[in-house]
Amino acid sequence: MTRAKLSDLVLDGNEVAVRLKAERRRTASVVHVDWVRFTAKVKRAPAPAIDDLFPLPQSYADRLRLDRMSELLRALPDADFTVSTQAKALADQVCEALGPDFSVCPEVRKGHDFYRFRWSIVRNDVECGWVGYLASGDSPRQQAQASTLHANVYGTACTFARPGFNHRLADLVRKTEATITRVDLALDFFDGFAGGMDRVVSDYMAGLMDVYGKRPVCNQVGRWPLNRERSFYFGSREAGKQTNVYEKGHQLFGWESGNPWVRVELRYGNKLRVLDADVLNRPADYFAGASEWHAQVLREAEGQAVPEPIKVQQRLPVETIKAEVTRNVRWFSQTALATAALVFRHVGADALVDMLEGAKLPGRLAKFKPTEVRAFYEQCFKDVSRSGTGRPGFSVYQAA
Repeated sequence: MTRAKLSDLVLDGNEVAVRLKAERRRTASVVHVDWVRFTAKVKRAPAPAIDDLFPLPQSYADRLRLDRMSELLRALPDADFTVSTQAKALADQVCEALGPDFSVCPEVRKGHDFYRFRWSIVRNDVECGWVGYLASGDSPRQQAQASTLHANVYGTACTFARPGFNHRLADLVRKTEATITRVDLALDFFDGFAGGMDRVVSDYMAGLMDVYGKRPVCNQVGRWPLNRERSFYFGSREAGKQTNVYEKGHQLFGWESGNPWVRVELRYGNKLRVLDADVLNRPADYFAGASEWHAQVLREAEGQAVPEPIKVQQRLPVETIKAEVTRNVRWFSQTALATAALVFRHVGADALVDMLEGAKLPGRLAKFKPTEVRAFYEQCFKDVSRSGTGRPGFSVYQAA
């Protein structure tokens, strides 16, 4: 690392520390929301703004960017254009939640994570988040993804956001009926962690990180014999809960600095858990709820919390889900089809869609996740139709 680069790193590290300490004083919470990802259905996304549909360029550079954006949008089918403008509206609302330093880059970019396109969220012209839309492939899984918008707010954005951004993001998640897919909660010990990194290992070996009598998997990264740039991971991303305790001071300032800053970073994912928007409003409570060890280190940081665990959802066997979905399809074909046909014939498709909007899963299917039901429903519908256990080749159109 050159001297110039090290100098830049130190300056950036100091600014990060200053902002995190200021946020702690303003919010009276020692736990910082450090990363957020959430997915919203296209129909639940914010309506596009008139300026996005009919932009007015203000400079020559703006006109060039807007011309390029228009070329891309003109190549999209009408339905895809609608998705693009909804994604832009969602990106604008994320920026509004983060604060006045953030904006949406006016150029459509190639997408990430199997999304075809993305709107970049930038601060000082550097990307610190994005909203992705439209699927990059034709597989059934990606086609299901095509009906969603995905917001990814990096740690950098969370660090430099206006205080209270986590509450505003929580409101946006609720407003769009979105699903949080990842949230990172960080507890910083700026002046060092009692016992240091060696204590983290000894706590693990003593079973202090155990949950319900089970010891999480662990992994050590970095130069442990040299006491440099060390990280200790426990838990797993696959299980939706992983903690990384690492020498943040070494990461930001270089190990030569001897900076004692240690961060305890807890990542929740939604693979086996449902992440309520309240985790953004009460990060300390959900941090403390991860384990007794997390609650203890929070107390050592003089933080106050009412521990709120996010329990693992027990997954039912695939056969059980498929059987219940098939039962529901058969009920519809044998019992409700004639009534649905009458509504369709005499009231119209639009009224029927409005009536169905926001409807909950039926009682026997309510115990499953919507994604689990979606994975089987179309195929079960076709299977029942072909088998004759419903009405052969039944459809609303034929019944009408």
